[in-house]
Amino acid sequence: MLCKRMWCFGILLAAVSLAPAEEQDFSKVEIRTTHLAEGLYVLQGAGGTMTASVGADGVLLVDTEFAALTDKIRAALRGLGGGGAGGGPTSNPPGSSARSELTVRYVINTHYHYDHTGANAAFAGDGATVIAQDNVRARLLTGGTAGNGGSITREVPALEAAGLPRVTFDHELTVHVNGDDARAVHYPNAHTDGDTIVFFLRTGTVAMGDIFVRYGFPFIDINSGGSVQGMIAACEDVLRRVPADARVVPGHGEVAGVADLREYLQMLKDTSAAIADAIKAGKTLAQMKQERILGRWSERYSPPKAFVDTDAFTETLYNSLRRGHVARHGHRPR
Repeated sequence: MLCKRMWCFGILLAAVSLAPAEEQDFSKVEIRTTHLAEGLYVLQGAGGTMTASVGADGVLLVDTEFAALTDKIRAALRGLGGGGAGGGPTSNPPGSSARSELTVRYVINTHYHYDHTGANAAFAGDGATVIAQDNVRARLLTGGTAGNGGSITREVPALEAAGLPRVTFDHELTVHVNGDDARAVHYPNAHTDGDTIVFFLRTGTVAMGDIFVRYGFPFIDINSGGSVQGMIAACEDVLRRVPADARVVPGHGEVAGVADLREYLQMLKDTSAAIADAIKAGKTLAQMKQERILGRWSERYSPPKAFVDTDAFTETLYNSLRRGHVARHGHRPR
């Protein structure tokens, strides 16, 4: 089966972004920009997808990729009329009638992994306020070992103090910027224990971080409190909240729609059910791999050289279901 261009790009993006930063060559990386709505853009380089709200109040940036890409991110923002942290010439965004010098005023991190937080310090040094869920700051302070409880492990170094979030929240926080409400909502025990999804209410856009990816089977960081149960609950909650024509920005891969998110959610449910049935039948993890219990999903979600292949995702689901995380969503009592 031929690999669609979008799918191949997602696989490449995942393979590059999850390698240690010091092992990557960023010299040839280009930042691609996609216009979503008035004043709202997606930026993609070598790390997690960034979403930028650009307007008279400055720039709100969801995630920051790698420190080595800071100047390229700034240049991409200047090309949108955003000026970028650090200033420089600007051009007008579509629909704008006046030039304005804009800087990155706010950064929201969707989780703590280095391909989403690497340029925090650079933008903070230029005056941006970095915002994240409480657990993100705690993990960035110490670093740790990300992993699926099996064959996938990645060392995540502690972040330099300058890049740590200065504003943190427990469940929900809203930034009122550029005529929109950017509502950051915490989804516990999903991709990690500190995941934030950002809803741009005026434009009907949602930035999901790595709770939703398009490179194949997702990486669920069980070592950092993630769980498939939390991933499912988060996707279900997003589908309840967003309009039918919502633009869904994944943590890696091309911008999607509600139908794409529904398909991804169904895969999470069906594969989890298959592993749960096997656990109930007393099968070992080795038997599940040997029998290729998830084989019927492999062609769609485990293409050649996939970051999370079928065996690794079998491990992920097995470890997650055996640990029995119970995610809690929705508004908490005040």
